[in-house]
Amino acid sequence: MRNLLMVAGIFTFALMLASCGGSKKAADDSLGKEVNVPCNDDEFHTDAKYFRGTGNGISSDLSTAKSKARIDAQTNLSRSISTTMKAVADRYVNERQVGDAMEFEQKFEQMTREVINQELNNVEVVCTKTFQKEGRYQVFNALQVPKDQVLNNIKDRISKDQKLQLDYDKMKFEQVFNEEMEKMANERP
Repeated sequence: MRNLLMVAGIFTFALMLASCGGSKKAADDSLGKEVNVPCNDDEFHTDAKYFRGTGNGISSDLSTAKSKARIDAQTNLSRSISTTMKAVADRYVNERQVGDAMEFEQKFEQMTREVINQELNNVEVVCTKTFQKEGRYQVFNALQVPKDQVLNNIKDRISKDQKLQLDYDKMKFEQVFNEEMEKMANERP
């Protein structure tokens, strides 16, 4: 009886080991190996407080790799701001009765481009990692600009344009802007 219990116990223990991970597969091999990209975690993506952009560059020259990484990050940062501001303008025009909606949107889009160009000169580098392998450098960057800074610059530009100012409700615009930033923050996986 004692031997039977011991054999049953060993058999049960072996089954538990086999089911707990003995034959566990790692990730699906058909997808390839997962890569961890520096300066690209959730903390380096646009959220409710900051517009962010990430980028990387590769070159045999370190300064060229740094330059490529910064340009890539600035492009992604610019795209993030532009996309958000387009959504804000569209929602703002639809929620308010704006005189000439088409003219407002065109002027607003042009003004947004000017603000973005200005902001790209004043970005903060929040992450940078440099790697060297086989004589080549790879640089990863993450840049950010506070959403309040962008919003304030846009409000300043609107206040200087008499036509835009006629159709502009500061409180409503800021509300729509903040809602779009929250939506972006919540869309992160």
